[in-house]
Amino acid sequence: MNAAPSMSSFERSYGQGRQYFESIVSFLDSKEGNEMDLSQLERELKKRGLELMRRLLQEHLDNRSPGLCVEPVIGADGVERLQIRRPHERKIETVFGTVEERRAGYGREGVKSLHPLDGELNVPPERYSLELRRRVAIEAAKNSFDETLETIENTTAGHIPKRQVEQLAQRAARDFDAFYETRRYIPGKNEETGPVLVITADGKGVVMHEQDLREQTRKAAEKSKQKMQTRLSAGEKKDRKRMATVAAVYTVDTFERTAEDVIAEAGSAVDKKKRPVPEQKRVWASLEKEPEQVIADAFDEAGHRDPDHEKQWVALVDGNNTQIDILNRMAKEKGLELTVVVDIIHVTEYLWKAGRAFHPKSGPELESWVRHRLLEVLKGKADLMAAGMRRSATRKELDAKTREPVDACATYLHNKSPYLHYDRYLSQGLPIATGVIEGACRHLVKDRMEKTGAKWRLDGAEAVLRLRALRSSHDFDEYWNFHEACEYKRNHQDLYAGGDVPSTTKLPFSSDRDHLKVIK
Repeated sequence: MNAAPSMSSFERSYGQGRQYFESIVSFLDSKEGNEMDLSQLERELKKRGLELMRRLLQEHLDNRSPGLCVEPVIGADGVERLQIRRPHERKIETVFGTVEERRAGYGREGVKSLHPLDGELNVPPERYSLELRRRVAIEAAKNSFDETLETIENTTAGHIPKRQVEQLAQRAARDFDAFYETRRYIPGKNEETGPVLVITADGKGVVMHEQDLREQTRKAAEKSKQKMQTRLSAGEKKDRKRMATVAAVYTVDTFERTAEDVIAEAGSAVDKKKRPVPEQKRVWASLEKEPEQVIADAFDEAGHRDPDHEKQWVALVDGNNTQIDILNRMAKEKGLELTVVVDIIHVTEYLWKAGRAFHPKSGPELESWVRHRLLEVLKGKADLMAAGMRRSATRKELDAKTREPVDACATYLHNKSPYLHYDRYLSQGLPIATGVIEGACRHLVKDRMEKTGAKWRLDGAEAVLRLRALRSSHDFDEYWNFHEACEYKRNHQDLYAGGDVPSTTKLPFSSDRDHLKVIK
């Protein structure tokens, strides 16, 4: 009688996983499985499927343990680790649940042990795998930390204490600046984008814990008395906010128009498909950095895209004098010809407020007053309109209180006149509205940071802003590859001589391997 064929190593491997898979199949064919509706089957299969993945991952880790090395294990300190410490276990929390890694440590008296298998697997020093951290980063960018925890619990088998979610988000965002410092656009790609390169910036306040306010705001907060214990009233929030500077850089095609075209666009449904779409748009925000540093980062980003200054550089602002001064100074320092454009929407808002001084009731007369003056401003006659509305207020003998918005509008138009040459901007096809940065302020900051009752700590808020910026700029996947490479370097490569993490082998653990000494 012929002997039964022996089981191959392939058939022997992952035995627990195979058995568990068969149990899933048996369940599907069982009376219990056949009595379930589709929704019940989906939920049950998801739970069992995650457990199957966990078992397969565990068996894979078992197959690679204990991570012994044939080559010498030499630390960054130049000391060779001559002692093998018997394999010990560490728990790793993954998207499939908790697994254990058994790895040997290489040590020597007076120096820190090294674990080559940790490096081979790129396992972080903490309990949570990089993939689980990636899931946290994605969810924390979209939702509150409580909702993030709930989503992780509902979509994975990983277990994270609530207090760890914010910390994991912070670790996930730690390489944000390094990513953009090293990231470059592909040479030649700039030729395919529009001839106008836009830098734009704005600010948005975020309610912070008192210790994380900037010094001047913190002093104001200390002087004021909170009216309610559970939340801040509207007037109190201004002394509890730290300003986030929001920036955007993008390229766009020219779009030549007349002043009449702009008025027509505002009053009717024009074909917006004709309007060029911003290209390679990157948006970001920072509570931690000063506005000047954020704007400097925007210049650096623009410089990476157009190193030879072949495009027409435009800065779109809302009229903030500090921003305008920084932009002009930096452009001068870099030898750039920068066209600073004040947003037409802010001008329009001033005109509407001024118009109500003459026509308090909404109606055709108010609309006609604003339309006429806006048209003239778009034709480059801002100073003329400023002087005219002041004369009108004087002729009509408006009292000081009533004419306040008129004087405010006139002053704004006069002071900002160097940046209101809309006739020239329109003929050159330049953008004149800050819709991109307004949208960035709303999406990056307001939609996430202004949830009811939210008060932020600086580190957590900065991390969330970075993660949201990566997703908004469609850079998250590229960033995450970079982040994992950075994690590998700082957690593993930097621990070894020459940055070379020794390769591991599946050789069985032995106490008489060459000159190494086993420590029990």
